[in-house]
Amino acid sequence: MARLTVNVDHVATLRQARKAKYPDPVAAAILAELGGANGIVVHLREDRRHIQDRDLELLRQIVKTHLNLEMANTEEMLAIATRIKPDRVTLVPERREELTTEGGLNVADQEMKIQDAISVLHRAEIEVSLFIDPAVQQIQAAARVGADVVELHTGIFSEAKTIEERRRQFEILKNAARLAKELGLNVHAGHGVDYENVLWLREIQEIEEFSIGHSIIARAVMVGMEQAVRDMVKLLNP
Repeated sequence: MARLTVNVDHVATLRQARKAKYPDPVAAAILAELGGANGIVVHLREDRRHIQDRDLELLRQIVKTHLNLEMANTEEMLAIATRIKPDRVTLVPERREELTTEGGLNVADQEMKIQDAISVLHRAEIEVSLFIDPAVQQIQAAARVGADVVELHTGIFSEAKTIEERRRQFEILKNAARLAKELGLNVHAGHGVDYENVLWLREIQEIEEFSIGHSIIARAVMVGMEQAVRDMVKLLNP
């Protein structure tokens, strides 16, 4: 049975567009849990473009399921994480110019730095996930540095323009998930997952959890957060 974690960043994006007090990502998280979400995800960016520090602090207090903090591997963020103590930290690459995370973390080229961060987080009893591309070298590096989880970047699959390309990317993801599991890693997936392409991804048995944000928030505008989450839960576990 696949788990669903809901990213509420885009609720904060809408709020920050007007520098208003609403909509509230904390309220959205409560509704997502009521709709059946197994966890809540937020990305505290260095430029604070959407989620704010206060949001994170309040979420730590009210989330009843599982709180996953996405963040860059910086001293500032490590200090925040060890103070707030989310249930999981997902280390992601971050560029200020990007609209959304553009690709996976290059673990293979910075193993020592990432291993040091994982040690800090583990000492604080925080589970660590690495958001990576579904590439053999990145999965092997994730295992070497001591990650608990890999979240496979599904963006290329999600953006495939032809059925042939989608099938090819699906096979890459399936093989990556199998390798990660064989190496003792828990396997999650996310980025660009929606109500259509999730029907493909749910067939990869090794994927235990999906992190989904934009498509759920977009649907929630029309049908409400609880219903949007319920609809995705049903698709993940028919």
